Amino acid sequence: MNQPTAEQHAEADTADHLAAELHEDRILILDFGSQVTQLIARRVRESGVYCEIWPFSTEPDRIRTFHPRGIILSGGPASVTETGSPRAPEAAFALGVPVLGICYGQQTMCAQLGGEVAGSDHREFGRAHLDITEDCGLFRGVWSRGGREQVWMSHGDRVVSLPPGFRAVA
Repeated sequence: MNQPTAEQHAEADTADHLAAELHEDRILILDFGSQVTQLIARRVRESGVYCEIWPFSTEPDRIRTFHPRGIILSGGPASVTETGSPRAPEAAFALGVPVLGICYGQQTMCAQLGGEVAGSDHREFGRAHLDITEDCGLFRGVWSRGGREQVWMSHGDRVVSLPPGFRAVA
């Protein structure tokens, strides 16, 4: 396999720098193989925010030089409880930007940051309701405390306990 040359790295760095200037507010979606990653990106873009989708295995330096304002970890078919399952790059958490984990993304974030994830006795799939228990910046202008929102789920694992410093808002 050919390794990128120094010139190719310089070109990529320049392109990333230009993207940083053109799209100051931008979201990076790290894809774990979700069937709805493109839909997530579309919703972000419909909100007037630039975003890109990259594989979860993206090199940490590339994530850092992209300078995202936030990161979304998509869902995916893997189970956090299985040995060798995909993990989010540590750079996603080290940047100090908000990170939203959706389904598998939430489960791997919890497991990696000190929470506990366990397998369920059965898989859950289909329509569900999400009760909003606290106000938070993520929901501002969309949902409010006390609301009940229809969502879609497809998973077999569940978060048993949150990592230190995390709080449930729904």
